[in-house]
Amino acid sequence: MSKKPKLSKNQQRQIAANRSKRLNSDHSKSDQDNSTLGDAINGRVVSRFGKHAIVETLDESRDQHKCYIRRTVKSVVCGDQVVFRPSVSSEERDRGIVETVLDRKSTLSRPDYYDGIKPIAANIDQIIVVSSIIPALSTHIIDRYLVACEHAQIPPVVVINKVELLTPQALDETKATLSIYEKIGYKVIFASCRTDEGLAELSSILIDKVNVLVGQSGVGKSSLVNQLLPHSDEVVGEVSGNSGLGQHTTTAAKLIPFTLGGELIDSPGVREFGLWHLPVEDITNGFVEFREYLGGCKFSDCKHRNDPGCLIRAAVEEGNIDAERYDSYLKIVDSLDQNRPAYIKE
Repeated sequence: MSKKPKLSKNQQRQIAANRSKRLNSDHSKSDQDNSTLGDAINGRVVSRFGKHAIVETLDESRDQHKCYIRRTVKSVVCGDQVVFRPSVSSEERDRGIVETVLDRKSTLSRPDYYDGIKPIAANIDQIIVVSSIIPALSTHIIDRYLVACEHAQIPPVVVINKVELLTPQALDETKATLSIYEKIGYKVIFASCRTDEGLAELSSILIDKVNVLVGQSGVGKSSLVNQLLPHSDEVVGEVSGNSGLGQHTTTAAKLIPFTLGGELIDSPGVREFGLWHLPVEDITNGFVEFREYLGGCKFSDCKHRNDPGCLIRAAVEEGNIDAERYDSYLKIVDSLDQNRPAYIKE
């Protein structure tokens, strides 16, 4: 393969001049477009779809504006506090523009095989981890979400939906199985959109907080939103008869005001909540019951398996750490390299 010819200083200056002309041309075009824009004000993103966002003003009017996102803004997600310029034009095609995203106090992200780490929502006070009886209840998937919540440093609440499908005996057994989460400090709510069980309790914990619903597709997140916020009109999907998995119903993250105060962010469902972007140390720290033993193992590079002097393994054997949670931890760690994209492995 032949080498590219080296540019002379005159050629380099000409390229720089041409680039400057293009930039000035783009700037002039931007200035012309600015004639349809008002003064910069603060707002909050209440929905994001494609290259557009719905931004709500922070004053009493709570006016909402459709906005483009300036190319220099790297990321805009639901819940972001932004500086934007609303459109003052009467033309439907004209939009406002998001100029800047202010610092986030918290961010919930998930890894994407093609785009790297993708934020889902910002400035969240509480994460509602929704699981359900159908598709099959999996404590391992709950554990994965809890690790993500701990990594984001956002308090989670576990909601088990569709409990009307259980017999009283099966419900008691399920509650006994999930009591481990309450023992280690997590709140667990058993809910049903058909019988209204648990909905009053769930409503009470949403007040005066920005909440985000996460969970696999088909667990009933949109149904819960419709029950809690009857004017939201979320589309409800069915569980696929072929795969047994939920079908996606929410296509864009939306921030929905709660009548008693606070908001809900309903995010697009994800069937697999990947953790392959996290180092093993963060996975270990994401299991809250492990923390009191961390740093006390005999060897500083302890893998917390059969290593001599491992305090975590000893705690499992002594019944101080739940064996199923420990097995879930090992499964997550073992899956990291398997699920990590090849370009990251290299």
